[in-house]
Amino acid sequence: MTMNFAETLVKINGEKSKDITFCYVSGTGTDSKEKGKVMWARVKGKTENDLMKLPFKNAYMFRPGYIQPTKGLQNTYTVYKFIAPFYPVFKTLFPKYTVTLKELGQAMINVTLYSPENKILECEDIREAAVAQGL
Repeated sequence: MTMNFAETLVKINGEKSKDITFCYVSGTGTDSKEKGKVMWARVKGKTENDLMKLPFKNAYMFRPGYIQPTKGLQNTYTVYKFIAPFYPVFKTLFPKYTVTLKELGQAMINVTLYSPENKILECEDIREAAVAQGL
């Protein structure tokens, strides 16, 4: 579905595709080499690799683990109501695997504005990009 969407964007926009920054939310554990034992990780890795071959200005791959929803957000899974209070503990124990929804959104805006070289952003990179200006 992602590739269909991205390829359609390129087809519709033609030369203007070079002005588009494409952001893809993949996930922690994605297999860029496409050779691992876990199928979902290979599929996401292939998707990332294929997106980076398209003629976009930039394509960024976001690999969050656990995403802490914004407080008061209504359209979240019920399980988050039980997990959310433990986020400070998760963030302390597993900083490589946690980000907030706000950090993810801000990082997407910032990579579009500032075009960093790193195209694959793990949780630590996402948090850094969320606060960076001019990267």
